[in-house]
Amino acid sequence: MDELIRHPLAYARRMRGWSQSDLAQQMRRAAGRRGLRAGTSRQRVSLWEKRVAPDEFSQLLLSDVFDIPYAQATALGWPHWLPGHETPAPLGAGLTVAVLRKAVRMAADRRTFLALAPAALGSLALQWATTEPAPAGGVTTGRPVDPAFVGWLEESAHGLTGMSTAHRQHTSPLLDGHLETVVDLLEHSSYNRALGKRLHTLASSLAGTVAWHRFDHEHHAAATRYWHAAVHSAHEAGNTDMGAGALSDIAYQSIWLGRPAAAVDCLGHALSRTTNPTARSLLSLRKARAHAMLGEARECYRELATAERLLGSTTEEVPRWCAWMSPADLAVDTGRCLIDLGKPRRARDQITQGVSLLPGTRDKTKAVFLAYEAESLLAGGEVQQAAELARRSLGLARQIGASRCVQQIRDLSGRFSAYGSEQGVGLLRHDVAMAR
Repeated sequence: MDELIRHPLAYARRMRGWSQSDLAQQMRRAAGRRGLRAGTSRQRVSLWEKRVAPDEFSQLLLSDVFDIPYAQATALGWPHWLPGHETPAPLGAGLTVAVLRKAVRMAADRRTFLALAPAALGSLALQWATTEPAPAGGVTTGRPVDPAFVGWLEESAHGLTGMSTAHRQHTSPLLDGHLETVVDLLEHSSYNRALGKRLHTLASSLAGTVAWHRFDHEHHAAATRYWHAAVHSAHEAGNTDMGAGALSDIAYQSIWLGRPAAAVDCLGHALSRTTNPTARSLLSLRKARAHAMLGEARECYRELATAERLLGSTTEEVPRWCAWMSPADLAVDTGRCLIDLGKPRRARDQITQGVSLLPGTRDKTKAVFLAYEAESLLAGGEVQQAAELARRSLGLARQIGASRCVQQIRDLSGRFSAYGSEQGVGLLRHDVAMAR
């Protein structure tokens, strides 16, 4: 698994091949060029990368080192002015294919810091909510696209995305290849308006699926680029529900990485244009989780009630991207919200019910849900059972190769430190230590 880069300052210095000591030295030199002295050390840089904000003088020196205007740093605030955060391309500006191509070309980028700052995510979501989609137009240059080939790509991609998570080591390269083929067609071929819409819809679906694969392996920057591209392609195709789904996936990533406020804003914009009841149910459920993390109980319960009311409320066809949404997801995520709101016993009932309803084909989801159930049991003092479920979750996560789920149990295992003598805790610690 790649080493996580959890702070933009670490991302920025590693882009230049600098260690923490190197950066400290660069800052001392920058101070010298101003006729001043700085006592910046490796230890101080380390503190800044652990969410301790540097003072104004240190930020001035950092702006010199990274060649960023200090006025820009002041306007954006720490740490969002640092290089490494990407600005989303404007929707409706004819840049969709360029955004897709960038995502494909940067697929091998192994740096794992989240690419979009909260402000940038909010900007993308606001654009999506306020910019009218223009249906994909035709392109008259290049070799004509064969509609039958597009049909094969659509059916093949649908089959690949529907396969079990356990087969992902085989399906991931195929999905990458399908997406690159679609981008090549959009970039170099000729097609009419109808085919253009189909190609952009397919590109959005593929980019969203590939993003989840990157996300599950903790390649967060790459995942965000693919979801960003999925938003653009859905907008180009005029598919508002699909675009909302891609935005909600970026919001879910923000929740996973501990940025619930950004997720609340993003999901609010996404819901403004989502029409399908099942899609709205999913987005409301994710928004409830973000509110719970912020301790906003009233808003959380309101969104949970909305999600429950909308789920299964219509016979309207459910979009493929959210067809998996089920009462199991509603129950477990409701329990997850209750954990965040300090109600572990009520949470356990919900999560246990949800796990029992989950289809056996959804191994990755089950790994996450079992971790939630273990957390609720531990909060209720049932240590042995919590350790057992945590080990089951870890086993599933390792089996399917989802490193973010392994990390979820690694983080949870630290809460067992006070129960070292309890049965099962030693085995859990051993399994976590052996996990890769």
